Amino acid sequence: MREIASKYDPQQVEDKWYSHWLEQNYFHSEVDEDRESYTIVIPPPNVTGMLHMGHILNNTLQDALIRRARLQGKNACWVPGTDHASIATEAKVVKMLEERGIGKADISREEFLGYAFEWKEKYGGIILQQLRRLGASCDWERTRFTMEPALSEAVIKVFIDLYEKGFVYRGNRMVNWDPKAKTALSDEEVNHKEKQSKLYHVRYAIQDSDDFITIATTRPETILADTAIAFHPDDERYHHLKDAKAIVPISGRAISFIFDEYVDKEFGTGALKITPAHDPNDQKLGVKHGLPVIDMLNDDATLNANGLQFEGLDRFAARKAIIQELERSSHLVDVEQINNKVGYSERTDVVIEPRLTYQWFLDMPQLAKPALDAVLEGEVNFYPKNLINTYLHWMENIQDWCISRQLWWGQRIPAYFYGDGEDEVVVAETKAAALEKAKTKSGNSSLTLNDLHQDPDVVDTWFSSWLWPISVFDGFDKDNEKAQREIDYYYPTQALVTAPDIIFFWVARMIMAGLEYRGEVPFTDVYFTGLVRDTQRRKMSKSLGNSPDPLMLMDKYGADGVRVGMLLSAPAGNDLLFDEKLCEQGRNFSNKMWNAMRLIKGWEITEEEQPTDQVAIDWFSQKLNEAKISLDQSFKEFRISEALMTNYSLFWDDFSSWYLEFIKPAYQQPISRSTLEQTISFFEELMQLLHPFMPFITEEIWHNLRDREHGDDIIISTYKPKIAKDKPKLEQVEALKQMVTAIRDVRAKDQLKNQDEIEVFVKTSTPEFIEEYGGLLKKLCNISHLEVTKEDVEASQTVTQKNVQLFINTGKTLDVEAERAKIEEEIGYNKGFLTSVQKKLSNERFVNNAPEAVVEKERQKQADAENKIKALEEQLSKLG
Repeated sequence: MREIASKYDPQQVEDKWYSHWLEQNYFHSEVDEDRESYTIVIPPPNVTGMLHMGHILNNTLQDALIRRARLQGKNACWVPGTDHASIATEAKVVKMLEERGIGKADISREEFLGYAFEWKEKYGGIILQQLRRLGASCDWERTRFTMEPALSEAVIKVFIDLYEKGFVYRGNRMVNWDPKAKTALSDEEVNHKEKQSKLYHVRYAIQDSDDFITIATTRPETILADTAIAFHPDDERYHHLKDAKAIVPISGRAISFIFDEYVDKEFGTGALKITPAHDPNDQKLGVKHGLPVIDMLNDDATLNANGLQFEGLDRFAARKAIIQELERSSHLVDVEQINNKVGYSERTDVVIEPRLTYQWFLDMPQLAKPALDAVLEGEVNFYPKNLINTYLHWMENIQDWCISRQLWWGQRIPAYFYGDGEDEVVVAETKAAALEKAKTKSGNSSLTLNDLHQDPDVVDTWFSSWLWPISVFDGFDKDNEKAQREIDYYYPTQALVTAPDIIFFWVARMIMAGLEYRGEVPFTDVYFTGLVRDTQRRKMSKSLGNSPDPLMLMDKYGADGVRVGMLLSAPAGNDLLFDEKLCEQGRNFSNKMWNAMRLIKGWEITEEEQPTDQVAIDWFSQKLNEAKISLDQSFKEFRISEALMTNYSLFWDDFSSWYLEFIKPAYQQPISRSTLEQTISFFEELMQLLHPFMPFITEEIWHNLRDREHGDDIIISTYKPKIAKDKPKLEQVEALKQMVTAIRDVRAKDQLKNQDEIEVFVKTSTPEFIEEYGGLLKKLCNISHLEVTKEDVEASQTVTQKNVQLFINTGKTLDVEAERAKIEEEIGYNKGFLTSVQKKLSNERFVNNAPEAVVEKERQKQADAENKIKALEEQLSKLG
C-alpha cells in the first residue's frame, strides 16, 4: 500500500491526476454504436476572455454532468472551443496596433487579419487552459474555434442557402449603431440603463407669423436633422397649422406639419419633432408621410456637413454647443431633469445611436415558429421552467435579425456588387461563382472579375455560434463521411448549460438552426444558471472590485473546494450569492473525507465478526440506496446543488458521524475483516457519487483505499446499481440515533467524561427494539447497564421520546427544580405544536383537498404529541 499523507494537499494532487487523465486519454470520445452517447457542447467563451466566477459556475455544472454520464457507462463527449467575438477582439487588435504605432486605416484588410490571428494565437486559448485547473474534462482533441476554416465555410454555406431561400435580404433600415466599434448591433446587444437626463424645451417659430410652438427633446443635437413636426389628428389645438410650416432653430430650414395617430396628444405639448435619420419611430413616420431624410452623423458619431457650423464635433460636444446657441438665440425655453432609459453597447459600453444604414437581415418569423413549438411541445426542456415564458414572449414578438457588422474580424459576407445600384448584387461562395451569377442576373456577359467588389462587412458573431452544435462536428460538410457519422451519433446533444441573458442571442437561434438544417432540436435540455452575485446581491464586476480571482481561489482552497463552494451557493435557476467562506467549507469537506479515509485505513483487522456491525451495514446500505434514488431525481431535474448537498449530508452525517461510529472498534481493538471490506466498498461508492463534484480528491482517495492496477481509475469506473428496498432499517436506526443523541446530551449536561459509564433503563412499548439495537446503544453511549422496564425508575435524568422513556443514572444528584422547569418547558412546546396541528386538521378545505397521506401524517403528529404530553405530565406529577 502507498504511504498516506497526514494532511490532504490539493496542490500535490490536482496536477498529478489531471496529467494522468490526459495521458490516458479518458476525456476523448469516438463514435461507438454499442454505447449511448452523452454530449455537451461548451458555450464557447470569447477568445478575449479570462476565467471569471460565471465561468467557474457554468463549467463546474457541465463537468459534473459529463463525469456522471461517464460513470454511468455512457460515451461522454464534452466539446470545447472559443468564439472569435468580432467586436471585442477587433478592439483588442486595434489597441495592440496602436501600441505599435500602426493605425487600422493604414493597413489592408489582409494585413489586419494577419495581426488578428497573431493576437488570437497568443491570447485566445488562455481561458481554455485555465479551465483545466478547474478539472474540466473536455475532449480537448475536439477543440474548435468559430473562425477556423471549416466552421467559416459552414457559415458561408448557411448564409448562401438562406439567401437563396429568401430568408436573407439587404435593406436600408434603422439599426443600433455603436460609434466606438463603428458597427451595427442587434437589439439584444443593447443594454438599457436608467440615467438622469435633461429634457430640453425648444421653441420653433411658425413661418410668416409671430407665433411659435414648443417641443421637448432629450437629444437637441438632432434638431439640425428635423424634417417635420407631428400632431395627433384629433388635437384641435393645432388644426390651424395644417398648411403652415415651422422654422428649425439654428438652421433656419422650413419644415412641414403632419398629423398622425402615433402622436400622444396628452404627452407634453402634444407636438413631436420628426427626425427620420436618427430615431426608429420617426423613420417609420418619415416613410409613411414621404418626409426627406437628413443624416447628420458620421460613423464615429461626429457631426457631418449637415451639422452646419458644428461639423466635426463629437455628438455630446455638439449637444453642449447647440444648447448654448439655442440659449443665445432665445430658442431654449426650459430645461427639465428627468430619468430615462438610455441604450448602451453591450461590448463597448458607449451610448448607441439609431442610424439609418444598409444592412443584411435575416427574416425571423418563419424560422422562429418551429423553434417555438419545439419548446412548447417539450422537445426542448427548460430549467427553470419559468424561462419558457421569457422565450415565448420574445419568439412571438421576434424582429428580423441584423446579421451584418462593419468589421474586418469575422466571416466576410459572400455578397458581390457588380454595379452602383443597391440591387446589383449576387451572393456566391467564390468570386468566380459570383461572376457567373452576375452575368446572368445583369444580362451583361462582358463583366469581369475586376467589375466585382465584395461587401466589406462580416456576419454577426452569433451567426456563426448559432450553428455550433452542428458545426463542431463538421455537420455541414456533406462529403465528409467521418463527419456525417459523428453528427449522426452525437447530435442532438443532451444538455446545454448557459446563462439566461443569452436565451435570445444563442439558445433560441441554435434551436432554429438545428430544426432548419438537421430537422431536430440541437439539445433536449437547457439548464439556465443564475448570475453570480456577492453577499450584498451586487453583480460581480471588475469596476466594483467584488469579483475574486478564480485562480487565486483555487490556489487557496483547491479546485474541489472552489467547485463545492460554487455549487453550495447555486440553487437551481436562481442567482447565487457567492461567499468565499463556502470555498473554505468545500476545503473542510475535503479534509473530512481525507481524515475519514485515514481513520479506517489505520484500523487493525481480525477475523472475528461483530454482531452489531451487520445492523450498521444494513442501515447504511439503505441510506446509500435512498441517496442514489434522490440523486437520480435531482440530476434529472437539474437540481445540481441539491445533488451535491445530498452527497455532502450522506458522507458527513450518515457515514462519518454515524456509520463509522457504529462500527468503530474500541481503543486499540481490531475490526472484523468483513466489516472493514464492506466499509471500504461503501467508501468507494461514496467517492463515485462525489466524483462529478470533486474529481481530484475522490481519485486520490480511490487509489488510497486499495492497491489498484494501472488504469483502475475512478473516472472510468461504473456506478453500482441501486439495491432492492427490502430491509426496513431506516426508521429503526433513526429512532436509535435520537436515543443516542438524547443520552449524549445528558452526559454533556452532567459533564461526564467519555470513559464514565452510566446506567440506562428504557420504558418502551417495543422492547424488541432494545433487544436488536441495545448492543449499539451501549457501545455508542458507554452504558454499563441497559435494562427494559415496565415501571418508572428513579434516575438522575429522564428523557421522553416517541413511545420511549429513558431513565438515565449518571451518578449525579437530580436537581428536582431544574428537572421540573425543563419538563414544564417541554410540555409547553408540545402543547403549542399540538395546537398548530389541530388547527390544520380543523380546516375542512385542508382535510377534504389534501392527499390522504398528507392528512394521515398530520393525524399521526397529533397522536404523537398527545402521547408525549401525557407521558411528560405523568413524569412531572411523580416529581412531587
